[in-house]
Amino acid sequence: MQEFLHILSEPWAIRAMLVSSLVGIMCGTLGCFLVLRNMSLIGDALSHAILPGIYFSFVFFGYSTLGFFFGATVAGMLTAVGITWVQDHVKTKNDAAIGIIFTAMFSIGVIGISALARTGAHLDLKDFLFGNVLGISDSDIILTSIITVYTLISIVVFYRYLFVTTFQPTIATAMGFSTKTIHYFFMLLLSVAVVSSLGAVGVILVVAMLITPAATALLLSDNLKKVLIISGLIGLLSALVGFLVSVRFETTPGPAMTLVATSFYLIAVAFSPSKGLVFKYLQRRKQKSKIIKEDILRQVIKANEDYPITIEHLREKLGLQETAIQKGIQNLKTLGLLKSKGMSVVLSDTGRKKANDLVRAHRLWETYQVDKMGIDAVQIHDEADYLEHHLSEELLEEIAQDLGFPENDPHGSPIPPKE
Repeated sequence: MQEFLHILSEPWAIRAMLVSSLVGIMCGTLGCFLVLRNMSLIGDALSHAILPGIYFSFVFFGYSTLGFFFGATVAGMLTAVGITWVQDHVKTKNDAAIGIIFTAMFSIGVIGISALARTGAHLDLKDFLFGNVLGISDSDIILTSIITVYTLISIVVFYRYLFVTTFQPTIATAMGFSTKTIHYFFMLLLSVAVVSSLGAVGVILVVAMLITPAATALLLSDNLKKVLIISGLIGLLSALVGFLVSVRFETTPGPAMTLVATSFYLIAVAFSPSKGLVFKYLQRRKQKSKIIKEDILRQVIKANEDYPITIEHLREKLGLQETAIQKGIQNLKTLGLLKSKGMSVVLSDTGRKKANDLVRAHRLWETYQVDKMGIDAVQIHDEADYLEHHLSEELLEEIAQDLGFPENDPHGSPIPPKE
């Protein structure tokens, strides 16, 4: 542990953690709009298409951080303009246009950098593809800090424009916003973010830092401002934890950061409070238990009061296991809706009201299907059995009013009045 802490106190480690944190925050925040605009593939395209800019900037300016930045940014913007032009003026599918432009740009960059390597020039292609966070210089820190601050300020200042053009581009046009101008401005932000992330994660893995934290945040909240904050924090944690993991296990930092971000995403997929698989599983169990209890109530009220219903009768009618019925009856007793009468069960006053509501919902929907939808009376029972558990009070009142408050369903059974 002491050796591990000693490594983290080294200047190169501090620089690496600082730049990684900035990249995580910037990419996480900007990536929210990228995902919401369905532009994830464009993010991937830009990350690859900047290589020609790196090649030409090296040819003209040598090994210069500022030269790489401007060259890669110009290449990214040219790619964005090219993709948009093809999408607007050529009969080519949008994703195909992206694939054509970015692969061509990427190929030019690879050929150029490979040619430089054969001449003995020191420009390692893998450092740009996979990043070299351990070789971060002070100039990289300054440049990344400036770009991060610029990106965050731009998102705050132009939040309203980005918001409306992301969700309602037609309304944005009607309000007088130039959606194309905002699109190119966003592409500029994306280009400089990708360029500043080269040293930390490289052109291949920067896509993960743009998309994965944003996708994770969107599983955790539906409020865009909260999503931006959560995504930035996840990007920050992914970068820091990934770097620590890479130091501890002596592996490459970029892929480690990506895997940590993916781990956060998988955790959100499982345990998100409203969209996670565990939440959905619990909701399904809760809904299934609710349906069983309501089916029991409806069967009890339909039974003749002189012959109270038994568990065996319920099992035959509902087609359920005896344990499920016993559990449902016990829950209904706990809620005060059922009470025992010898070996049988009967409704309490509260249970009778609830059961009447269920019967009313069932028969109202059957009547609506026949009278308003023209469905044969023989075909309506199963769907009414399902929907009676999901119809709200407001909808039931609208249906009853639309039908003129009928007294009997299509089978001649009385429709209980609303209590």
